[in-house]
Amino acid sequence: MAFDAGLLWAITRELNLKLGEDNGFGSSRIDKILMPEKDEIHLLLHVGRENVRLVISASSNNPRIHITDTTKENPVTPPTFCMLLRKHLLSGKISCIRQLGFERVCELEFDFRNELGDLTKKYLVHEIMGKHSNIILLDKDRKILGAIRTNDLSLSTKRPLIPGIKYELPPKQEKLDPTCLEKEHFLKVFENSDPTALCEKVITSNFLGISPLVSREIVYQTTRDCTSLVKDVEYELLWQNFSRVFSLLKEGKITPTLIYRQETPDTPFEYTFIDIKQYENKGIVTHPDTVSEVIDTFFTTRDKNERIKQRSQDIFHLLLKSQSRLLKKVELQEGELLESETMDFCRKCGDLISQEMYRIKRGDKTLVATDYTQEGYPEVVVELDDRLSPSQNAQRYYKKYNRKKNAHIEITKQIAEAKEELKYIDAVLDSLSRATTEADLDELREELSMWGYGKRDKKKLKTAEKKKKIKPLKAISPSGLEVYIGKNNLQNDYITTKLSSKNDWWFHVKNFAGSHVLLKTAGEEPPSEDFTFAASLAAMHSSSKGENIAVDYTLIKHVKKPPSSKPGFVTYSTYWTAYVTPDKKELEKAIIKN
Repeated sequence: MAFDAGLLWAITRELNLKLGEDNGFGSSRIDKILMPEKDEIHLLLHVGRENVRLVISASSNNPRIHITDTTKENPVTPPTFCMLLRKHLLSGKISCIRQLGFERVCELEFDFRNELGDLTKKYLVHEIMGKHSNIILLDKDRKILGAIRTNDLSLSTKRPLIPGIKYELPPKQEKLDPTCLEKEHFLKVFENSDPTALCEKVITSNFLGISPLVSREIVYQTTRDCTSLVKDVEYELLWQNFSRVFSLLKEGKITPTLIYRQETPDTPFEYTFIDIKQYENKGIVTHPDTVSEVIDTFFTTRDKNERIKQRSQDIFHLLLKSQSRLLKKVELQEGELLESETMDFCRKCGDLISQEMYRIKRGDKTLVATDYTQEGYPEVVVELDDRLSPSQNAQRYYKKYNRKKNAHIEITKQIAEAKEELKYIDAVLDSLSRATTEADLDELREELSMWGYGKRDKKKLKTAEKKKKIKPLKAISPSGLEVYIGKNNLQNDYITTKLSSKNDWWFHVKNFAGSHVLLKTAGEEPPSEDFTFAASLAAMHSSSKGENIAVDYTLIKHVKKPPSSKPGFVTYSTYWTAYVTPDKKELEKAIIKN
């Protein structure tokens, strides 16, 4: 679903009513300007007695503008553009938020007083255009002061974006504006269209700012079939449905809409400003109170997951490379192990040569001897080196036996070590899949660098040291006891070896990578529902999926960390096993946000 011009019309109208100078509280004053991402700014506004966080994102995948309650980690050193915004906009007031034409461009107008006390204006232009999205700061004369993405004449002769140049709107598309369209122009478009073309495609190709979802809905309301061809549509009825959508939009009669798939009821996959009927029983259609709530709900999870995924690519590739190397190593060593298992035959050959030495002459190439140690006394053919004496041939086989025996011991040890390392990599990959902040990623990088995976980035480590350490996840059990969940191996070690007392209970999913979970007992015996709660958290924060997940649990006094072992590795004894099916929604409600 695209952030189309219709949705931008709806959100700018909503924002203007809430934040503009006519909102009933006076203009919104800017208290803080933050830039948690390189292409996203947060304006913290004071509106009446309310504090509001306005997000303006120029992300290539998720450009948007809306109000949110979600906070993000901010870099220790603010980006240059953030400092520029603070210089020009702090303490300013939003007088108006408007859409420029029926394009995906909106403008925030600010009033403030300059050094001389004179009232002046500045503007913040937000262009929502996919990978070309941008946020541009303009002075009172609409000259560019700065932008998140700038270019110069060598890159764009038509519309350079450099400080000091007068701002120009993006080039207009050769399409009709649906908000001021005459009926005859609409009908003419379809009369001149290919009769076998999809009606939905004709709408999106000829009319400005209409997403495929809205286009399909207009067609569906006309024919009850989203895939109708131009020749199968009654143009008059199509015009009535088309014009009704944009008449309601101009009147401010919008219906904020989020659509979920039946199989994934937690994650919305479509959003728009009108009611949607086309999915019938195949989708779950909901109507939040505001357009901001629609946009925030749709993008927050998606945007966070995408950004964490992008930022964790270095860790992911490092782990996959190490995993691939270890798998190849184990495969080769298992082949060598099979070869080393012929050591007993080498010893037997040496014994047979010693047994039959009186029959062997220098220059013999083979020896056929009877093996009296095997049932039935089979004959064994032993290959000889005709250049060596019988005694030297026997010694040659004994040396082969000793070499293969030592190799068998060493290779077996190396295979066991490699498999343990593969388990460790699986555990880190599991932690990576559940990382939600940049601090989580920094902890994983630090852990890996401690154990020789990649090089330490001194700049990143200094930055990480300045940041406040992220604590393990904390939850409250049904009876009110504290429960701690490690988000990575360093945190697993911390809650197991530092935070725990000997009578606390420790939980971990059985035979899978996952978090250590600690149930603090405060010296009392927890009720059974607390055990189920903690076991469910361990199951949820693991790589195991499905129902009836096995979770081992024991008193912390039975959990031991071997000396010099990798982070997160422990051994335990005298344990019990519970089988649980975690309810993710209910468990997440119990987790206290840091």
